[in-house]
Amino acid sequence: MHILVCVKQVPDTKIIKINPKTNTLDRRSAPAILNPYDAHAVQEAVRIKRQVGGTISILSMGPPQATAVIKKSIEIGADRGFLISDRAFAGADTLATSYALSKAIERISEDTPVDLVICGKHAIDGDTGQVGPGIARRMDIPPVTNVIEVTEVNREEKKVFVKRKVTNGYEVIQTFLPCLLTVEKEINELEYSPLPNMLNAARYEPVIWSVNDLREVDKTQLGLKGSPTIVGKMFTPPRPEGGKKIEGSADEQVEKLMSILMEQKHLLQGLPSTK
Repeated sequence: MHILVCVKQVPDTKIIKINPKTNTLDRRSAPAILNPYDAHAVQEAVRIKRQVGGTISILSMGPPQATAVIKKSIEIGADRGFLISDRAFAGADTLATSYALSKAIERISEDTPVDLVICGKHAIDGDTGQVGPGIARRMDIPPVTNVIEVTEVNREEKKVFVKRKVTNGYEVIQTFLPCLLTVEKEINELEYSPLPNMLNAARYEPVIWSVNDLREVDKTQLGLKGSPTIVGKMFTPPRPEGGKKIEGSADEQVEKLMSILMEQKHLLQGLPSTK
């Protein structure tokens, strides 16, 4: 059983700030971390490996310092990691990112075919949820999104049974291997890493590939060239203003309130008639 988990290095959005001049994320204002949803994806791969055996590979795309999130994944319990890093990947949107990652998965599968791909539901710096399904489409395998539980993995029959979150509850789905899952945080609890894993992670050096290490890549589908998405502007929404306090007697308050409502007639639209 070969499980591959896609992970991303992201800025800690609890700390990050917006540059008021450029209206863009100031990535220097926050430390880089393993995307929280991806951490749960790695943890779920470890849980599945304990049940059915196999190997866990980690894949990421980013600058050289993104090896840190691969090392963190090794600490959680993964076996090996791959980083694709090249200026050709810079500026990629979700379409170009899914293409590059799918090509890297093809390269990894040359040695050991991948049975199951797991991704976090989305990255906290983009919040699109598009990369996982995009990879599945490129690989022509079924995607199952918003997974909250993997109930069974049957290697012999190549079946996977999962629960996925929907608006009013959950669905129970059976799909076949190979497939791709995107997982929610509630799928598991992150465990404390044992000391041997921490020591192994500290010594581990991921495999780093450039674009030339991948097979049959159409470079027009990479980076900015392969990204049809354009972010025209980012801005911080204005803070809501405080409400007005109406004072005076009851009659005076009603009169003032009616005066305000008549000035804001659009607030009265859609209200039920009293007739």
